[in-house]
Amino acid sequence: MTTSWLSPLPSRPFHGLLLAAPLIFVAHVVEEAPGFVTWVNAHIDRDITQEMFWTVNLTGLGITLLVVLFEWASRSKVSAIVALAWLGFVMVGNAVLHTTGALIDRAYAPGVITALLLYVPFSAWVIASAVRTRRVSAFAATIAVVLGALPMLAHGYMILFRSTRLF
Repeated sequence: MTTSWLSPLPSRPFHGLLLAAPLIFVAHVVEEAPGFVTWVNAHIDRDITQEMFWTVNLTGLGITLLVVLFEWASRSKVSAIVALAWLGFVMVGNAVLHTTGALIDRAYAPGVITALLLYVPFSAWVIASAVRTRRVSAFAATIAVVLGALPMLAHGYMILFRSTRLF
């Protein structure tokens, strides 16, 4: 059964869509890189460094590549759930962090453009594909994305509302 919110999205294989995830991740980091460290340090009491920014983001890119490879090698329900949880963390949760930051600051938050223009539609498309192709149920996809997003949401909450960070 196809739900109406899935209808506007073109049908693509789940594993094929995931190939774009590393490229979208890199586009987001390119937008963030010039100003994210300064922006986040204006919000927290324990500053981060540019080196930490690159370490975190290169690690995230590496994990993204491993998740895509796992899906391509397995094409199982487990690999789909892992991919959805990771996208929940790195894209959905991240989009909420950047958007909330921009709203709180009433100004540009480095990363908000790619978060809104790339992360949100791409995540919706991937989730819809996973459900439409019956890789996972809508319930399982929702749980995976929400649970995946929770650490990023907690981290964003700490930065924006508690002036500290998780790591």
